[in-house]
Amino acid sequence: MKIKKGKLLIDQHDKNFMYGGKFGGNFVPETLKKPIDDLTKLFTKLRKDKKFLKERDECFKSYVGSPTPFIKLENLTDYLKGAQIYAKVVSEANGGAHKIYNATVHCLIAKKAGKKFIVGDTGAGYAGKMLSMAAKKFGLKCKIFMGAKDIKRQRPNVEAMKKNGATIVPVTTGSQTLVDAVSECMRYWVSNCDTTHMCVGSTVGPNIFIKICAWSTAQISRELFIQVKEEFGKIPRKIKLLNCVGGGSSAIGFWNEFMDTDAEFVGIEAGGPKNSNLHAAPLTNGSKIGILHGAAQYVIQDKEGQIGSTESISAGLDYPGISPLHCFLKDTKRARYTSANDEEALKAYQLVSKLENISPSLEPSHAFHEAIRLAPRLKSSEVIIVNSCGDSIKDKDIIKQKLGSYKR
Repeated sequence: MKIKKGKLLIDQHDKNFMYGGKFGGNFVPETLKKPIDDLTKLFTKLRKDKKFLKERDECFKSYVGSPTPFIKLENLTDYLKGAQIYAKVVSEANGGAHKIYNATVHCLIAKKAGKKFIVGDTGAGYAGKMLSMAAKKFGLKCKIFMGAKDIKRQRPNVEAMKKNGATIVPVTTGSQTLVDAVSECMRYWVSNCDTTHMCVGSTVGPNIFIKICAWSTAQISRELFIQVKEEFGKIPRKIKLLNCVGGGSSAIGFWNEFMDTDAEFVGIEAGGPKNSNLHAAPLTNGSKIGILHGAAQYVIQDKEGQIGSTESISAGLDYPGISPLHCFLKDTKRARYTSANDEEALKAYQLVSKLENISPSLEPSHAFHEAIRLAPRLKSSEVIIVNSCGDSIKDKDIIKQKLGSYKR
């Protein structure tokens, strides 16, 4: 089992849509097989359609705001005195996060499919916010499923969704977080798939949703590949691409174009509260393979094999599973995974927002912690790039509560 060079990662599955024969697949009820097959056929056609690709690219440029900035963090680099630290500031995209790419493509697909309604899940609120924005732009009616716990802790994004005309469905079952929102969204789609298109907010779920999301967010690395070559004249051999990992969409998008290079991929999961057994880091903590939301993956489980509880200060990383693509990257050793706890993420946010003119949300703050840890140990000839994939505005209440103040 290995990564095949020259072939997109999303297409490296077998006839059963399994990556490495172990991860992914379509473990869905009979009622979902036809809508999934129909969507798979449509997307297979659209991703080769020049007219559709042109429409996508025009939307990314004029609506999303591509390309997003690639900057050197001069002050952080000087402060740590080690590797050169850069950031791909994806939070400068319309709406403040990487989720806008996936939301835009899904709305384009919904229009091509003749659907008037679109539904989606959200944890941090960014996937929901972006979907509500894109739905409004394309004239679609939008419904967002969100855990009741997340509704309380991500209030700014909830308010934004309402302003965009979306209906928010509070999910009060289970942990009342992202995992339950995804489950309820899928249940709704089963009963309404004839009129409604479903947008899964990350690279999780049945294979077609993994493909659409990863294909959409790959725009991040397409831009970055060009920007890195312009900055250094080539792709540096000693380069590390650091990205937070929850469901895994921003990381796959960040790494996609660098698969065939010597770039090192480092994924940072949510380690949860310090001195707690609860976390959202299945890859870092040796979780076993299980089935979640229609796909086989490493997933946090209890002794009976039931989906286990998670906890993280970051709603966007608070998920018990992980994209099958990341499981594949881990098993092939193409990517390395670690974690940062809540306190480490907060400290990283403090340092970065103090020294630089960016204010990362708590999700990429996990990746910035790893950059801060690694940089002093590396030579100045080495390069670290962090995907600053979200803006801290959505976390202002949490940050103010934890740190006593919030300044963007």
